[in-house]
Amino acid sequence: MLHPTPGSGPHADTLTLTLDTGDGKGGDVVIKLRPDLAPGHVERIKELAGEGFYDGVVFHRVIPGFMAQGGDPTGTGMGGSKKPDLKAEFNAEPHVRGVCSMARSSNPNSANSQFFICFDDARFLDRQYTVWGVVTEGMEHVDALPKGEPPRAPGKIVKATVGA
Repeated sequence: MLHPTPGSGPHADTLTLTLDTGDGKGGDVVIKLRPDLAPGHVERIKELAGEGFYDGVVFHRVIPGFMAQGGDPTGTGMGGSKKPDLKAEFNAEPHVRGVCSMARSSNPNSANSQFFICFDDARFLDRQYTVWGVVTEGMEHVDALPKGEPPRAPGKIVKATVGA
């Protein structure tokens, strides 16, 4: 469990996104949000989770040894929210196991609602995708997601909640 660093401001180290992947198979995936790295992306994730946007959305692309991608309400990898795309907030945080980053098209400023969680080191993505969080609990539930592009019976986010 991560604890706040003294002097880091109220809730700076404790803001989390919890993805309930339950549905009989999974469990809670707790992600520490990193507004220090990507304030605009964290704000979008919080906004979408608060509106229930991610509830019921599947992980449509799960590649062993690479990453699990979700956040598309159509489940195709081509959809997003009705909100405007985000300006890139690329940062130096490495894409390693448990890191959460935004998916995008070839346009650097096209991230919207889709995100991915790294299974293993994916350092070739560094400074090209916006890291906005890291899994602190429940990575075993990410590891257990059905694999495929798309999986035959995809895992899903039953409910996404933001907490402090």
